[in-house]
Amino acid sequence: MIDSHCHLTFPDFELSKRPGGVAGVLATAREHGVSGCITICTTTQDAGNVLAVAEAHDNVWCSVGVHPLYSDEGPHDWSVLGKIGQHKKCVAWGELGLDNHYKEPASATQRSVLEAQLAAIEGLHREGLVKPVVLHCREAFDDLIPILRRSSLDPTKFVFHCFTAGPREMRMLLDFGACVSFTGVVTYKSAKELREAAVMAPIDRIMVETDAPFLSPHPHRGKSPCEPWMVSLTAKELATLRGEAWDVFHAAINANTERFFGVA
Repeated sequence: MIDSHCHLTFPDFELSKRPGGVAGVLATAREHGVSGCITICTTTQDAGNVLAVAEAHDNVWCSVGVHPLYSDEGPHDWSVLGKIGQHKKCVAWGELGLDNHYKEPASATQRSVLEAQLAAIEGLHREGLVKPVVLHCREAFDDLIPILRRSSLDPTKFVFHCFTAGPREMRMLLDFGACVSFTGVVTYKSAKELREAAVMAPIDRIMVETDAPFLSPHPHRGKSPCEPWMVSLTAKELATLRGEAWDVFHAAINANTERFFGVA
């Protein structure tokens, strides 16, 4: 399977902190049946580093975009989206969106950057450079989905990454037409509303991820850093939670990820 969302450029995976560095992370992942990763960009300044990691390793791809929690760390060079996006190893825009969990960056700053970023992506799509979009949406469904609806972008080519909300928000994103991705949080028995919502998602719209180095799944909750191999634990727990045979669920999430991102 593929870890559809991780951050391999974060300091946790540097050689000085993790034996073998990123190569070691990927080798461990393969031992657990995780054959590939999509490493996610958070700023235009970091986009070159993210692409470099993807270029250096087979079965690693990347995105390019500005995370809402980095929206106040401008200036944001939107031309970078086109430059990085032209590379075959760049398979998505993002992660982008809104985060209402924290007071900073201010919501007005997040919205301004989001709207500028969506406009830049729409322009690239008009030029023929079309990619799916990875969304960060934390406590912001009522704010984000209307903004996305006003864009010209295809709702089926959005994925709400790290979904941790409940049934109401799941219904909102499904009605919008998007896909959904689950992290290790869905393995926590205390996440009752999330686990209820996870059962609602159609099997052809689900992906799995780690969001490494964050959110290690049970039984490694609290372990830092989370690594891509742990997505295998999340996937197996999710199949059990949904009452689906592992072979069927495993095949579905692989097909979904490959189709959505255009990777194999």
